[in-house]
Amino acid sequence: MVRSIVLTLALSVIAAAVGAWGGAAYVIHRPHRPTPLHQLVHQTLHLSAEQQSRMAALERDHAARQAALEAEMRAANADLAQAFQEAHAYTPKVQAAIDRFHAAMGGLQKETILHVLAMRSVLTPTQVAQFDETVVKSLHTEPM
Repeated sequence: MVRSIVLTLALSVIAAAVGAWGGAAYVIHRPHRPTPLHQLVHQTLHLSAEQQSRMAALERDHAARQAALEAEMRAANADLAQAFQEAHAYTPKVQAAIDRFHAAMGGLQKETILHVLAMRSVLTPTQVAQFDETVVKSLHTEPM
């Protein structure tokens, strides 16, 4: 009976670590394709030259912060791999790596929302209506 419990516990820990690693790998390596929001901004809203310039600056700043957060996610994932390899158990190091990854992923989501709000501030009231509709649809269908 004890052997069955230990085996079940060991398999559960392995499954949790593999699931966390797989989720991290998916988020980090998924292809970056233009979002419906960026397609709307750059193809449909007919931005003025000033708006285009402001949007370009916002996107440059966002890209830098996004790259830093994605690098942090990769580093956390590497820590998770190392911690798992060291003990093949759900250790405090494994938990710390998972927490580090989740913090970076949460930071990326917050950064993305702040970027969306910054882009919104550049738009005219007419453009904002279409922008907001696209944001809401995107949040229902795409992770941010």
